Amino acid sequence: MRRLKVGHAPDYAFLFGLFILVSFGLLMLSSASSDLGKIKFNDTYYYLKHQLYFGFSLGLAGFLLLSFFHYRHLMKVALPLLLVSIFVLVLVFTPLGLKHGSAARWIDLGFTSLQPAEIVKFTFIAYLAAWLSSTIASRRRQTDFLGGYLPFLVMSGVIGILIVLQPSTTTLAIIMGAALITYFISGAKLRYVFLTILLGIFCLALVILVTRDYRFERLTTFFSKNVETQGRNYQLNQSLIAISSGGVWGVGFGQSTSKFRYLPEPIGDSMLAVIAEELGFLGAMLTLFLFVFITYRAFVIAKNSRDQFAKLLVVGFSSVIVLQAFIHMGAISGLVPLTGVPLPFISYGGTSLMVFLTMAGVIVNISKYTD
Repeated sequence: MRRLKVGHAPDYAFLFGLFILVSFGLLMLSSASSDLGKIKFNDTYYYLKHQLYFGFSLGLAGFLLLSFFHYRHLMKVALPLLLVSIFVLVLVFTPLGLKHGSAARWIDLGFTSLQPAEIVKFTFIAYLAAWLSSTIASRRRQTDFLGGYLPFLVMSGVIGILIVLQPSTTTLAIIMGAALITYFISGAKLRYVFLTILLGIFCLALVILVTRDYRFERLTTFFSKNVETQGRNYQLNQSLIAISSGGVWGVGFGQSTSKFRYLPEPIGDSMLAVIAEELGFLGAMLTLFLFVFITYRAFVIAKNSRDQFAKLLVVGFSSVIVLQAFIHMGAISGLVPLTGVPLPFISYGGTSLMVFLTMAGVIVNISKYTD
């Protein structure tokens, strides 16, 4: 049995960056959701309180538990956790599932709802890191087609089908993007990475062409930004107006007019637009800097770790965070098609905040065992 090392102080720079990011997120959510909460529930702080009760509190518990619970123990439970999360993912297609429009992505727990795909972001990366760093034929898993690459494709395919059926294509792209980065860092052949990207693009294009649903509309909208500004391009158009109206310094905290009059989903996938309007270009750059900083610190932690499992965990989790952050920012500023992806640690969403804080707890734990 492998003897566990004695830990030292955690990476305080990562902790400080995380604290600032989470605090900033709660502050901005209180502003972005105030009018919406007043209109819908006659409670200015309804969404903030819900985020604190069901997202932050559970996330803090996960963060504290896994920042003290030695990360090597995750290796033993990675497979059971993945299987449970896949089972929960299937439950969205049962009577327990909740629908919002045409999307079935939630499970009704009575007192709140749960989004299983968010949990898979944690469990799939944890399992992949354990699988790739196992001493049993580990090199085969990184370089051999039948012993490594094919099982990786099968695992990804099972999860991919379940998430596409919800449908939640961008969530799948984030999970698979982070998984592919983890697979590559483990020592996988570059041609496998390129082949996976090509297969992913082909499968996505096939789904879009066959279904011709909202995904097809978002793509066509992206390539025709200047038409139908009151129709298909309404959200992007209003987001760009909000961003530009903020200027350098912003209109002031809590002073956004777009968040309750014009912006769809101001507490979700339009969050960056609210930040840019109220805090200006400097606020948007601060948001970007915080994500870059914690990602940089995470990769320093991964670089300084001699444990392959720890290295892959940190790379995988930080890749999920940074990919989702940049997709959100790119979508709301017109650089990529609109996706409906929330901004990590900032946008409203209890399951999302819980999962990201739990990931951060693992990274902090690993930082205590680096050289």
